[in-house]
Order: sequence, then structure tokens, then C-alpha cells
Amino acid sequence: MKLRRKPDDTPTPAASTAALQHERTMTLINNLSEAIMSTDEHGHITVYNAAMLNLLDTNTAIENQPIDTVLPVSDTTGSRISLIKLMQKLTASIMRDDLILDISGEPIRLEMTLSPIRRSYDGSSADSEGYIVIARDITTSKSLEEERDEFISVVSHELRTPITIAEATISNVQLMMDRGTFSGDHLKTAVDTAHDQVMFLARMVNDLSTLSRAERGIADEAEEISVAELARSMATEYKPQAEGKGLKFTLNLGSKRGTVLASRLYLQELLQNFITNAIKYTKEGSVIFSVQETDDSIQFTVKDSGIGISKADQKRIFERFYRAEDYRTRETSGTGLGLYVTAKLAKKLGTTIEIESRLNHGSSFSIKLPRHSKES
Repeated sequence: MKLRRKPDDTPTPAASTAALQHERTMTLINNLSEAIMSTDEHGHITVYNAAMLNLLDTNTAIENQPIDTVLPVSDTTGSRISLIKLMQKLTASIMRDDLILDISGEPIRLEMTLSPIRRSYDGSSADSEGYIVIARDITTSKSLEEERDEFISVVSHELRTPITIAEATISNVQLMMDRGTFSGDHLKTAVDTAHDQVMFLARMVNDLSTLSRAERGIADEAEEISVAELARSMATEYKPQAEGKGLKFTLNLGSKRGTVLASRLYLQELLQNFITNAIKYTKEGSVIFSVQETDDSIQFTVKDSGIGISKADQKRIFERFYRAEDYRTRETSGTGLGLYVTAKLAKKLGTTIEIESRLNHGSSFSIKLPRHSKES
């Protein structure tokens, strides 16, 4: 049996207009990328959009639920925050970016804007008809911000020592020259010390510049690179440096000749770090730069007969400013940024660094890239 609407059930023009406006408003809200909800004056959810469900990682309806149940947030100290109590004290909109919400066992950082819905605008909280909540997941941006602040702090600390040594050494030279008490040996020692510290600073600035370019995506453009040409070019550049230390430098190229599709700058700087580290930490013996090719990939490896790296240090060498406690490592003038930057470049190239090493038995660093094509 069909139900017939009674004559007095016919929607009035005003009701139809209100329904249409409500539908348009809900369509607008659901198409916003920001997670939005509103509550009544008691903190029970009345309206929410799809972005809010995405933020909460749920498909379950949350209408009429208390906001503190749906959004059980804490501050950065771990103290629980009651949103309804916070909102009931509002006389104006506020924004907080120190809130943490646990989603499926994973904490996320939230930025939330809380606003009262007023009957009037005399500033009285008693006039509130409810509240509007806008939430954003700022986990990634906050993590990057905190990492940047920490990095700046550590860089400042690391720069302070060489600057202080160089400044003090040059000041002593100036003082000795003013008094006429310096000797040639003293002057040479002081100048050498200052020069070493300036070179340390130059290397650190170069590492920081490389890191900055990689983080900003400068030189991200991939190009087809001849593996043989790149390997021979790098061998020509670094073989004299190795031989200057009495080391044998060997380039091993397979019979195949292929190419890779990658950022030339990133690949060159990564391999450069492998080679210069091998030379730096090898007092006698050899450095071998090899390229092994298969039908699918090309592997670049730099192997040395140097001091090696302990198992414990291998777990940490890609951390920024980490330097092994081995006194032989401490004798060198590394910045502690080289392998950290190299790991970043490897990630940009879509690969990972493989390491094999034993104390006093040398080290081997490798990366593997997809083979792009064969050369004729």
C-alpha cells in the first residue's frame, strides 16, 4: 500500500529552501580538505566531514558522540586535554599546535582551531550554541621543524671549536709578531694549525651545501650516464691522491658497457665520498673502485684495505656528526657529515648503501642502480 502525504505535510517553500541550503552547506563542508566538525554546547558532535573521518582513520559514524571520546588528545607533556572543558571557557577562537592524538597505536601531532558558535557577540560564554573544530595533521611538518632546529644547534656547536682554535692561533701569531718573540718554527706551526681548521670548516660548508641541495631537490633531474665514462673520470681524478699516500688505486670495469638514469651530481658526490673516505682511512695497501653489471642492475663498489669499522659503529656511521671512537678515526679531520650526506643522496637516487667491514681488514661500500640500457 502506498503512503500518501497528507495535504498539511507538504513542505513549505521556506522548509524547502532551508533543506536546499543545508544540503549545499554539507556538500561544501565535505569537499573541504581540512577536517571539520561541530558540536552542541555540551560537546556532542552534530556535524562532521569526510576529511575528519580520514583523519581519525575510521568509517564509523561519530554523530552524537562526545568530542572527548572521539578526539582523546594530550599535550606534548603527555597530559590529557579535555576539549569540551577547553571550549566551554572560550570567549574567542583559539589555535593550538601542541596536541597529540593516538591513531591506531601511532601518535600524530595536531593543529586545532576551536571556535564558539554564538547567539550574540557580547563575549559571554553562556551565549554559545556549540563549537566548531578544525583539525590538521602536522606530524610531518613538526618533525621536520624539530629536526631542523636540532640540526642548526648541532652545526653551531660543531663549528664553534674549529673557529675558536683558528681565531686563537691567529691571535697568538699577531701577539708574537707585535712583541717580536716569534720564531720561524713557531710561526709555521701556528699557521699550519690555523690552515687545518679553516680547511675543516671548508669541508663542513661543502657537506652542508651538498645536503642543502639534496633537501631542496636541486639537481634532481635524471640523465642518462655512461657508467664506464663516469668511472674512468673519477679514477683519473682520485688516483693521484691515492698514489700520493703510497696506495695502489685500481679501477675494475666489467666487459659490459651500460648506462644508468640518475642525477649526475648526486651520483658523483656519493661515489666521491666513498673514494675519499677509502683513501683517508687507509694508511697502506689499496683502494679498488669496481663496477659490476648484470642485465638488470649496475653495482658501484669502493673497497679498501684500511682500518675497518667495528660492528657497533656500523650501526651508527650514517648518523649526522657521528664519529667512531677508534683513535685512528679521530686522528683524521672528518666532519662527521660525509656519510650522513651520502645516505641522503642514496635515498634521493632510490637506492641504499651496503657496507661490509671488519676492524683492521678494510671496508667495502656499495650501491646498486637499475640498468638503463646497453651501450653499443
